[in-house]
Amino acid sequence: MATVSVRYIVHDVDAAIAFYCRHLGFHEVMHPAPAFAMLARGDLRLVLSAPGSGPGGGQSMPDGTIPVPGGWNRFSIEVSDIAATVEALRAAGTHFRNEIVTGIDGKQVLLDDPSGNPVELFEPILAEAHLDGT
Repeated sequence: MATVSVRYIVHDVDAAIAFYCRHLGFHEVMHPAPAFAMLARGDLRLVLSAPGSGPGGGQSMPDGTIPVPGGWNRFSIEVSDIAATVEALRAAGTHFRNEIVTGIDGKQVLLDDPSGNPVELFEPILAEAHLDGT
């Protein structure tokens, strides 16, 4: 199976490692420098880079623009009980951008990592439920 990589720019690589490993089930693959780390969760590889950290994903653009964390692009992690997951993460002091919302395919909420990068937590609505009208 193919591995998908996502790069996030983060203010503090160590804080991001702790957040993703402690709260979202990632494990550290490598952390060869203070400004770079690679984590994994199943087939998802999360590459973390500090802004302006020299060559690589956090380097400045030719016009001098430095990459910054945040924005709205995100990856989604499927959970089986979104309410319980959100409750546990809130108890751990994490920050959410919104409350749980129900869409056409499931329930979702946006969790911020320590640098403000969003992670979508998603609980799908089972296809069988749509077939019987519930």
